Amino acid sequence: MNRRTLLRSFGASAALAATAPLHAAPTARARFLSLLRQPDEVRVVLGDAEDEAPRAMLRSGERWTAAGVELRCVVGAGELGLTLEAPGVAVRRVHLRWLGKTAEATRVLGDAWERSYGDLAWMAVEPERALPWYCVVEASGATHGYGVKTGAGAFSFWQVDAEGISLWLDVRNGGNGVRLGERELRLARVVERAGAAGETAFRATEALCGLMAPEAPLRAERGGLPVGTIFGSNDWYYAYGKNTPAGILRDAELMRELAPARGPRPFTVIDDGYQDPKVFPDMARLAEAIAAKGVVPGVWIRPLRAAKGTRAEQMLPMSRFGPRHEGAEGAAYDPTVPEGREAALAVVREARGWGYRLIKHDFSTWELLGQWGSQMGASPTRDGWSFRDRSQTNAEIIAGLYRDIRVAAGDDRLVLGCNTVGHLAAGIFDAQRTGDDVSGRDWERTRRMGVNTLAFRLPQHGRFFSLDADCVPITAAVSWSSTDQWLRVVAATGSVLLVSPEPGAVGAEQKRALREAFVRVGAAAGRAAEPEDWVEARTPGVWRGAGGAEMKYQWVDAATGASPFQV
Repeated sequence: MNRRTLLRSFGASAALAATAPLHAAPTARARFLSLLRQPDEVRVVLGDAEDEAPRAMLRSGERWTAAGVELRCVVGAGELGLTLEAPGVAVRRVHLRWLGKTAEATRVLGDAWERSYGDLAWMAVEPERALPWYCVVEASGATHGYGVKTGAGAFSFWQVDAEGISLWLDVRNGGNGVRLGERELRLARVVERAGAAGETAFRATEALCGLMAPEAPLRAERGGLPVGTIFGSNDWYYAYGKNTPAGILRDAELMRELAPARGPRPFTVIDDGYQDPKVFPDMARLAEAIAAKGVVPGVWIRPLRAAKGTRAEQMLPMSRFGPRHEGAEGAAYDPTVPEGREAALAVVREARGWGYRLIKHDFSTWELLGQWGSQMGASPTRDGWSFRDRSQTNAEIIAGLYRDIRVAAGDDRLVLGCNTVGHLAAGIFDAQRTGDDVSGRDWERTRRMGVNTLAFRLPQHGRFFSLDADCVPITAAVSWSSTDQWLRVVAATGSVLLVSPEPGAVGAEQKRALREAFVRVGAAAGRAAEPEDWVEARTPGVWRGAGGAEMKYQWVDAATGASPFQV
């Protein structure tokens, strides 16, 4: 059972510049289809109606114009800068198209809008597929990449087909066109990378992520806490919201017992369920009690969830969920309204005031846009609604909220985003949950969600943020043989390692494995394990460690196989 299912059960819920094939032999750099030039075609979609026909834009040098809209495409050092002006009209989308035969492309990989949902994989070229944020293309022995730098002013996706490459820039405000007024919108900065001879697809994707990454490198530490070595406990996958102070302190004692004697201290993160003051009468005192055990206290929050009695003018319209959404679950503050934004940030400040040094915030993409990433396709939100302030794009509103959350948390706290947009959070948050929930009750969900997001978003680790592929649940409901494999591969990558230790499920064998894993996650800083069968498998089972040793994992139960049903 995942968090959303549980909440619902509780009643909540110019001339042609490149005609050569895209991929020649990897040494034939001249045959690489470069996009760092003027596009061959540009179209713009105006207004608030989805059926509005795209309008062709006319080029004059680096300027493209149509119907009161001007797009500038400026070729710079290693990037193509895109800016937009539209003083008198509402704009929905901009579509850039570069022509060039790409028939040799055999497989492509894109990213995810926010978290992934067990759906990332190298796939055959399909012209209609939207590839969020970046695309990596494999053909003829080379792996080439195209992307937009993190922090873009638009939700961006790519398409690849036999005749060329497209970039779509979604500049809507809510589900309607943005009204920029007199200001210039910095849309995106396009980067590209030609594949090098002999490199693996994984290394090529790592290098592309390096080009897209924030210009300020990821901090090594914050407030004395190492950003790249985050390990410890989180109670969600055994308590599922029925946590208690006694159980959390028990987790903290276990973390103190199993952590290395020297080096970074472990975390104990309190997840959802602490809101009942009868069970949790003093969150500040609990933070002190955790810290007294030599463990760093952390807490989960949901800052955009509107408190009961909030005035409608401070909240987002329920229409963002579509006509079938029912109930109060999803009532959220509108961050473009000052009072709504302050109410959300007050939740962050409260967590800081309690003394928690890792603040994990959740649910914001769903609450802002009304969809989970798995539902978005080519459209991160539904049509027909707006934020109350229509002057900014969805991407700008979200990135601005993230920056304010960072300030509210304080420069001495770690911030971990969950259900947040990684390409907008990069350089702002210290760590990022990159996949949907794993499970302490159903191994199949951990296999699908956890292994997939660890493998396919690992190129972002240490470049955008510290990657959190979600917890390692240690429970009686899931076989230790499966859990042990998940524990070992997460530790080998050096990514965030938080475990959910169910009382009674942690014996001598589990403690020994946890001690080893906690040592390994700290030692994996820098070059860590990477998947070997990455291009062939959605849940790679062959990995290679930092020292070159091959590691094999059997994710599917030999006796039962994989579940054909939704998990």
